[in-house]
Amino acid sequence: MTTVLVHEPDASRYALYIDGELAALADYLVRGDTVSFNHTFTDPRRRGQGLAGQVVAFAMDDVEATSTRAVSPDCWYVGKWFAKHPERANLLRVRG
Repeated sequence: MTTVLVHEPDASRYALYIDGELAALADYLVRGDTVSFNHTFTDPRRRGQGLAGQVVAFAMDDVEATSTRAVSPDCWYVGKWFAKHPERANLLRVRG
């Protein structure tokens, strides 16, 4: 089983593929100095495996490494992820 995490900026999303098949994603919108994560999705056949969490962690690592933008957790799942990862709360403030 091959798992690949990617940033797909043309589609405004981060995605996780398993054996070439889209398994989970996190959609976003860039609004000035903020990245609004507004939707996550996991293929129903793959739910309960922690895939959405992997995608969100990958996305937060990428936002932190490649920009000074803050994150707005506008999707309930992303908000829940931040509640479980308070050490990443620095991303919720304007960075720069």
